[in-house]
Amino acid sequence: MGLLSVGTPYVWEDAKKHADHVRKHGILQFIHIFNCVKDRRRDRLYWGDEVEYIVVHLDHEHKRATLALDAHDTLHKLEELELSAINVGESFPSSWKPEYGRYMLEGTPGQPYGSTLGDLLLVEDNMRARRRLAQSLLPPGEHVVTLTNFPMLGVPGFATPDTPPTPNQGSSKSIFITDEAINPHPRFRTLTANIRRRRGDKVVINIPIFKDENTPSPFLEPLPPSLLDPSVDIAAVVEETNSLSPDPVQVPPVPLDPSKLPTLPDLISDALPDHIYMDCMCFGMGCSCLQVTLQAWSPIFRGYLADVDCRWQVIAASVDDRTKEERSIQPLSSSRFAIPKSRYESISTYLSPGPRHLGCNSAADDDEDFVAGDLWKDKYNDIPLVHDETIKEKLVQNDIDELLARHYAHLFIRDPLVIFSELLCSDDSASSDHFENIQSTNWQTMRFKPPPPQSSIGWRVEFRSMEIQLNDYDNAAFATFVILLARTILKFNLNFYMPLSKVDQNMQTAQLRNAVLDRRFYFRRHVLTREMPPTPNGSTHDGPTATANGVADDPDELGQFTLDELINGGGPGGFPGLVPLVRSYLASAGVAPAALARLSGYLDVLAGRASGQLPTPAALLRRFVRAHRDYRGDSVVPQSTAYDLLRAVRALEDRPGTADQLPIVP
Repeated sequence: MGLLSVGTPYVWEDAKKHADHVRKHGILQFIHIFNCVKDRRRDRLYWGDEVEYIVVHLDHEHKRATLALDAHDTLHKLEELELSAINVGESFPSSWKPEYGRYMLEGTPGQPYGSTLGDLLLVEDNMRARRRLAQSLLPPGEHVVTLTNFPMLGVPGFATPDTPPTPNQGSSKSIFITDEAINPHPRFRTLTANIRRRRGDKVVINIPIFKDENTPSPFLEPLPPSLLDPSVDIAAVVEETNSLSPDPVQVPPVPLDPSKLPTLPDLISDALPDHIYMDCMCFGMGCSCLQVTLQAWSPIFRGYLADVDCRWQVIAASVDDRTKEERSIQPLSSSRFAIPKSRYESISTYLSPGPRHLGCNSAADDDEDFVAGDLWKDKYNDIPLVHDETIKEKLVQNDIDELLARHYAHLFIRDPLVIFSELLCSDDSASSDHFENIQSTNWQTMRFKPPPPQSSIGWRVEFRSMEIQLNDYDNAAFATFVILLARTILKFNLNFYMPLSKVDQNMQTAQLRNAVLDRRFYFRRHVLTREMPPTPNGSTHDGPTATANGVADDPDELGQFTLDELINGGGPGGFPGLVPLVRSYLASAGVAPAALARLSGYLDVLAGRASGQLPTPAALLRRFVRAHRDYRGDSVVPQSTAYDLLRAVRALEDRPGTADQLPIVP
């Protein structure tokens, strides 16, 4: 979850007075770090994964599944075990950190994995050990699960203990979720409150409803119980939830007449018809993900079946702190920039002009056949990059290259959201708090991280877009694939550059229901830059070829491919496929048969998902709900259905192999 300093946080009205100070010294801190490590070369590859778990309570008597808010106590036990081992000079196999939700646990390997292919075989076992350890410390009836999103989050009674929301007070002022669901660390509630205050109203999340056979059209949500409480000031709630409409909403007389209740869209203009409405950060940051430091399954929100397969749109909106001016709803006046994206979004600029940039590529140096080529072209950075020109010039003057300078000048258009008074004045040569304050609250699909000050840790990259999977086998499959693909790119000098505007379009497409099978994605037609050993599908080269009139194809030509074609190969021109390319890399690496069989099993998961031979978790969950005996075909997920769904997910955890079906638990 990023920087977890402690202290006394400023409320937004005070924090914004220090925003320029934090930005200025954050850049100075980065310049100092850069100058200390800019000449480092040929570091060994170390990497790790991060799994975010949800802790649920299963009430078998009443057939209810709820979030366990006492998971925070289990986190303390895990941290104490880790610290005790460290204090006696022993290594601990896992490391545990707080996450946004009080019901969440974040687990990573205790030590980073190394650069050998053998290290890839440690991932699944370590993930299983983490899960077993956390489970062993939970009270009876509680279970660790890897769900992207708890399906009943925001439904009345979704947590144990049950605490009602407080729409007129607290950090989020949500009409659905209590602040007790937020981790008590001061960073998290301050983030929640300051995003809302900086923005000027509550965040707005609308996800299209899945239209089933009995779903009303238009689908109009009923009012939640919190708005039927006579002690709630409905006029104040309406005032903070009217960001999408230029006109004021007529507030009905209170107390509301039970026989003439308005629908939620009637009262809250931010709530759109035919959509599932959510109003606070917890709906996004309370989701779990799989990260690899070096998509496809969130079909249920707030107890409704959604017409999307991923969490990305939800989490992006949940932390969108942009003012109306920054969102271009109003002309710029007090804000500095019009900003097209949330703080949690896809990247907007490439950072490196190719694999030999700064001479850091040891894979190239070790491969006598490696030909770097001129892969980079400025046209790939085709998204207009909003950035602070003064900061960019400051970085360039300190010998930071143009691409990297633009990147950080872009990140630093944002305000710091959580400032601790005790850390306001710090030594820029010994601290990175101000830099990380802004860096760690830009949650993009990729994150480039400099080393901490005075540390032996090297430069790091976080791959942040993946959805968490239902079991450890599948999580290990996706984590190892990221590393294998990175090594394959370096080994074969693959060229994956394409205009970032097309990457953005792909991100939007990927969130649509069943996009894995039904949609097409932009990608380069030609990714191989030289002859290579044949891939399992027979491809040796996909470079430009002469047409009938003797004119060569455009080497930068893009095509639109199904995910099956991208992952497994095929389509117009014979795209080689990412999995076949990785298999070629493994074949060239001389992997032992047993290890190759295990890694091939992981690759089979991705290949099967892309081809449709294996269902995505989104398809599994949606199919389970629609087939459940208590579901009425109206897009509303009953409590009993959610309970059985959680039991089925729990039963998957101990099974070997991929999660290709949800077992029916008696």
